[in-house]
This record gives sequence, structure tokens and C-alpha cells, in this order.
Amino acid sequence: MPILTLKFKQNVVEQYNIEKGKSITIGRMDKNDIVIANLAVSGFHAKIDSVDDGFLLTDLQSKNGSFVNDKIAASHWLQHGDVVTIGKHNIIFTYGPDEKRPTEGPSNMDQTMVMDTDSYRDMLSKSSPGAVPPHAAKKEPTVVLSYLSGGEGEVELSKKLIKIGKDSSCDIVVSGLTVGQTAATISKKPNGYSLSYVSGMSKPKVNGEAVKTSIDLKEFDVIELGSVKLNFFIKE
Repeated sequence: MPILTLKFKQNVVEQYNIEKGKSITIGRMDKNDIVIANLAVSGFHAKIDSVDDGFLLTDLQSKNGSFVNDKIAASHWLQHGDVVTIGKHNIIFTYGPDEKRPTEGPSNMDQTMVMDTDSYRDMLSKSSPGAVPPHAAKKEPTVVLSYLSGGEGEVELSKKLIKIGKDSSCDIVVSGLTVGQTAATISKKPNGYSLSYVSGMSKPKVNGEAVKTSIDLKEFDVIELGSVKLNFFIKE
């Protein structure tokens, strides 16, 4: 039976078998067969159905779309080695080394065209100006800090400078005797965000490493200072 390998960046997260005659759902909700806990992923994002001798990927009208080999797809007959991108994760579809593969795909009438994203956007705008779907439109991403401990909810990085410290005027207030009044800042730069140490005996940590001066932040970095632990990530 084919194997679905879920990867984040270069790391393998999990592998799943898909049996003939079965279906697999993919999404953020726990009821899915493949759960991707990321806010860029819709609750029920896509599914893969076993149909005759092939396997059909179908996007379930997700907010950010499903991609196959970097091209947006409403539906697609999967071939060995296809890379399905959902949110920030990839799912690689492969047959086993001794497994029989379909000798040919479905007829052209059965296939749904997989279109390059830029071409899709261009064709849609020509046919109906301004009617670009949410997953195809280029939007400014929303960057947030999500509390892992020491608080609740999220802090949107909507300002150019976010202050973290013991002072009540800080955007994120942190308790602790060794925490500075303004212990650290997160500043927006043209190409991203950076965290800088400002004052106090307690230095901020990013992924367990103390920040002595400043560091550029990457998605899913974990920031720790005093009683607070935060996850830095991007909402699509």
C-alpha cells in the first residue's frame, strides 16, 4: 500500500499507510486521520480517496489551498513522488519498492487541471477582475507570539517595536526578581523580526539558548524570559 510521509522542513513527523478502498482526511482538527496543528491549515483541509487503481487528492475548499509539486490543485491524481503542500508541511506520496503502480493515470476527461499559482491568479483576474480567491491573493502575513506558559492567548506583532519586561508599560509583562524593567524587545525589520536583550540579570532565551545581544527570529522559535514562554509564528 502507498505511504504518506508527513514532513516539516527536512524533518519526518510521521508516516501513514493508505489502503485501497479507504480514504484519509487531512486538517487541523483532531478528527482527521492526519492532523497538522497549524493555524495555516483549515479544520478539514483536504482528503485522499482510493478510487479504482488510483488515489485522488481533493482540496476541501480550504482557506489557504492545497498544492502539488508547488502548483495549486483543486484535485489531483497522485503519482509516485508527488509532494503535497498543506500550510507549512509537506506530504510525500510514494509506492513501496515492490508495489504495483497504475500503468497510466485516469483519462484526460477525468483529470482536474493543476495550475501554476501565478497563472491561476492572472487568468482569474482577466475573467473577473478583482475575483482572486483568498488562498491565491498575496496578503501581508500576521505575526504573533502565542503563550505556551505564563499567560494566555496571543500577542499580535502589529507595532514596529514590542517591549518585554517587568514594567507595567511593556507590551508583554513578565514577573521575576532578576527580570529587567524592559528586559528585551522584538523589532520589525524589512526582512523579518529580531529579538534583542536590553537589561536585567535574566537574559531572554530562544530555543533554550541565552540571547546576549540580538538574534533574528524564525517561525516556531520558542522564547523564554522569567515566568513566560512564547511561541513565535506566522498566521497566513
